[in-house]
Amino acid sequence: MDLNLLRVLDALLQENSVTRAAERLGTSPAAVSRTLARLRRAVGDPLLVRAGQGLVPTPRALELREEVGVLLRGCDNVLRPGDGFEAVHLQRTFTVQATDLLLVGLAGPLTDRIHAEARHVDVVFLPEALEGGPALRQGLVDVELGVLGELDPEIQTRQLARKTLVGVARSGHPLFNGRITARRFAAADHIGVSRHGKRLGPIDAALTELGLRRRIAAVVPSHTSAMILARDSDLVALTLADWLPGTVAALGLRTFPIPVDLAPLDFGMAWHPRNSADPGHRWFRDHLADAVLAPSTS
Repeated sequence: MDLNLLRVLDALLQENSVTRAAERLGTSPAAVSRTLARLRRAVGDPLLVRAGQGLVPTPRALELREEVGVLLRGCDNVLRPGDGFEAVHLQRTFTVQATDLLLVGLAGPLTDRIHAEARHVDVVFLPEALEGGPALRQGLVDVELGVLGELDPEIQTRQLARKTLVGVARSGHPLFNGRITARRFAAADHIGVSRHGKRLGPIDAALTELGLRRRIAAVVPSHTSAMILARDSDLVALTLADWLPGTVAALGLRTFPIPVDLAPLDFGMAWHPRNSADPGHRWFRDHLADAVLAPSTS
């Protein structure tokens, strides 16, 4: 049934007058009379009948009066803007798909931030296993974080940071015995990071332009395992500039600029538009962005 019919019926049952109901609704008595005729046909009851100079409700109308009021209040509650958001009352689990290169530096600060305001919010971090799929559209992931690839056309995004890749090797690595040129860099044995076992990437293309080629002696599925392997061998890995300097030093590693022309990485977040206006989701996205943008000193 047309919701406007219920509103007219409610006004008529409250006022017992076509004229007063029209004034209450901001319309004309003629329009209310036409709607009353439709209501009588729909309900199969006259609803309001003439009694002297006024109208009185039928028994059926009296039965409907309270029910119609409850229905309209329920509809108004559905269409009313949400109450003011307070993070302290939030009880929710957010799922983030993130590259581990960012994850190891932001998981701790992020959980500290959100638990300071909302003790009952949990975060599930997923690897990039669903990358390139419809995980955001299907609701399997709340936020995708990293270098954003191809996304469904409706997906919302926010660019967060532009970061530079640097090389990293154990402090006693022979590379540090002299200036690290492109030729010396290419001559070292390297660690590739790929969940799919890929060996070549932008660095290899840049080296090829210089007539150089490097050897990928090992391929591991995560940057974290690459850092550990670099600590325990003479293999060279990659990390982000100025990212987790304390951890790099604690592992006995040193970073160095990569001596080839390499584009920086653009990191961003992506989410489905169904969550754009949700205050809890927006609150979480803001904290996630702050955790990425804050300096990583650990």
